[in-house]
Amino acid sequence: MEDLTSLPHEVRGVESATDELSDDALLRQFADGDAVAARLLTDRLGPRSFSVALRMLGNRAEAEDVTQEAMMRLWQMAPNWVSGQAKVSTWLYRVTLNLCVDMQRKKKPDRLADVPEPEDNEPSVAERLQDAARKDALQAALSQLPERQRQAVVLRHIEELPNPEIAGIMGVSTEAVESLTARGKRALTAILAGRQDELGYDNG
Repeated sequence: MEDLTSLPHEVRGVESATDELSDDALLRQFADGDAVAARLLTDRLGPRSFSVALRMLGNRAEAEDVTQEAMMRLWQMAPNWVSGQAKVSTWLYRVTLNLCVDMQRKKKPDRLADVPEPEDNEPSVAERLQDAARKDALQAALSQLPERQRQAVVLRHIEELPNPEIAGIMGVSTEAVESLTARGKRALTAILAGRQDELGYDNG
């Protein structure tokens, strides 16, 4: 991340003030031509979009493509944004999920997806392998869930969004979110348990 202390005082002041603004305010500033607002909003929302796309698709390159497309659509929509109708993050999550669905429909089911490799620093080889195995198991289990259950589980238990926001993103009622999440969790647990039995893991 850029060291703000290396920037001129006036620029630091603009960055600090802009950083305190809401997503809504930053989007409106971007629509008025503020490049700093665009960069801050990208830094704030881009990782959230990528996290959801990666869990939905299981492929890092595809998740990056979806994130870039989702952010492009956000910039294109900015001049027409109406404050107070929805959260910017809710809109972006919805677009991200729709792009994931489109991508999944265009490709035929093939291999298990790529999982991000562990960072090459502190963990030992054994710890990294174990961590990679857990990620593989989770991604493989998620890929077996029905699409709507997978969306609900990813948003609720990985992104940790509240049910009312998930309902807005998915276009369903809060009760439907609760049902989808509960069924998805049960199915995920059963899949993971079966995988553990198959691989000889200790459930204790």
